[in-house]
Amino acid sequence: MSDKDNKGSMTVAEAGRKGGETVRNERGREFYETIGRKGGATVKAERGRSFYEEIGRKGGETVKAERGAKFYEEIGKKGGDRVKATRGPNFYEEIGRKGGQKVKKLIEEGKRAARAAMQPPAGEGPQEGAAPTPPPASEPAGQGQGNE
Repeated sequence: MSDKDNKGSMTVAEAGRKGGETVRNERGREFYETIGRKGGATVKAERGRSFYEEIGRKGGETVKAERGAKFYEEIGKKGGDRVKATRGPNFYEEIGRKGGQKVKKLIEEGKRAARAAMQPPAGEGPQEGAAPTPPPASEPAGQGQGNE
């Protein structure tokens, strides 16, 4: 058979693969990384971060339905072992310490905010040394709305 006879026998997928390999050989892998980053930034700007969260969740649900929850346990263990091998066991101690410090800081900030919310704003509320305001004459002392 001549090349003329084979015209049209290549599928779209095969043509795409062949073209992609040619571009990779001419421009290198970094080219795809760069255009992928640019494309991702464009999609994020147009659709927002929530778009990626939604498609990630949907993809995770699909994988869980197809492979089961055990699959995530296996790949998590493999990933953890790989990190331990490349960064060493001290890496986990370091990130654990940093995470603990961050949690401690957030708790302290939350407590400060709660204390600030409990105090009346300046210029409002009873003055130091001032007598409390008595209840209105129409209500007996010690009773208010909702205590009936």
